[in-house]
Amino acid sequence: MGRDSGVKVAVIGGGAAGIMAAIAASYQGAKVTILEKNPRVGRKILATGNGRCNLTNVNLCTANYHGGNPAFTHYALERFSVKKTINFFERLGVAHKIEEGGKVFPFSNQASSVLDVLRYELDRVGVKVLCGSTVSNIKTRKGSFLIEFQDGEELNADRVVLASGGKAAPNLGSNGGGYALAKNLGHSIVEPFPALVQLKLAAAFFKQVKGIKFDGDAEIIVENKVVGQASGEILFTEYGASGPPVLALSRKAGECLQKGKAAWLKMVLINTCSRDKLERYLIKRFSDNPEKELAFSFVGFINKRLAPVMLREAGISDIRKPAGHVSPAERDRILHLLQDWRFPIKGTTSWPAAQVTAGGINVKEIHQHTMESKILPRLYFAGEVIDVDGDCGGYNLQWAWSSGFVAGWSAAQIGG
Repeated sequence: MGRDSGVKVAVIGGGAAGIMAAIAASYQGAKVTILEKNPRVGRKILATGNGRCNLTNVNLCTANYHGGNPAFTHYALERFSVKKTINFFERLGVAHKIEEGGKVFPFSNQASSVLDVLRYELDRVGVKVLCGSTVSNIKTRKGSFLIEFQDGEELNADRVVLASGGKAAPNLGSNGGGYALAKNLGHSIVEPFPALVQLKLAAAFFKQVKGIKFDGDAEIIVENKVVGQASGEILFTEYGASGPPVLALSRKAGECLQKGKAAWLKMVLINTCSRDKLERYLIKRFSDNPEKELAFSFVGFINKRLAPVMLREAGISDIRKPAGHVSPAERDRILHLLQDWRFPIKGTTSWPAAQVTAGGINVKEIHQHTMESKILPRLYFAGEVIDVDGDCGGYNLQWAWSSGFVAGWSAAQIGG
């Protein structure tokens, strides 16, 4: 049988959810083995929060989560709450601080601090960690599981926690392999797609404005209805748009496109005043310096590289004409783009650019109080492999900690 056949709980995946599941199960006296395909556990933890590890968010609520049934997250997030998460890491030695937007970071500003103490705790409670172990199949037999590895080895387990992650950030080892394992055991998969990711937009001029940033509003428009809105720093890229508001809306955009619905991204470049006030301001700006070239007249108001592009998009071919010669119709079109510039959404960038996976194992097939499969007893799920994804800002890591804790704790409670 190759590997230790007396394993009680096998945790497939050594990311945040898998590590927490292993620790929680060990606290209950279970004999636990983590099976990780990468050379070491916790690689994605090191990349979170731009290398600082955004542990959680004190402003967390169910509304920060998405998927087939966001309410599914409620029990786990209460059972292993933000407060319990902070206390857990404080006990392990990670002092914390709260930053803008309720984001919680280690006081050291090092994601490696978080991984170091987690690895120490795994060792302290006796969790066996097998890295370089790629699971190819899970079979059931007489109330237990036979786990088969890509190298031909096998392992017996009484319970299995599948915490293998999603498809986002494949450079860190994610490949969505857990979906096939779950499907082979009878579970259905909500088609995964990238979330917290940049948007590809339909326009020919993006290379000219690449790198330009502005503070404004972004909205997703579907069938002339606003289905999502966010504000903050928006960034033009060579293929479309990025920045926190765009990333926040990308999940809704991807969901609409996956359903075959046309979607638009609306940008509000000037969100600090009404249209009427903005119009009065432009009239005064043009009349104060009527001899200035039109494109140059925007210098000091909007990015000087953006002004010529915007004017041409407004149908003004002579962007060097005097500002005082702008017609009311031309001014109206400029106003429209400043506060309602819409772009057809072609898609999102692909998995390597995504921070999280939307979609996954259908939550209808999982008991929310235990994370146990409704289809196959003693099989549990945790983390990103489930059809749950959170907003940017520590919410996805909190889901990993909470669902991992509940899954591991529950797996250790079953008799047998």
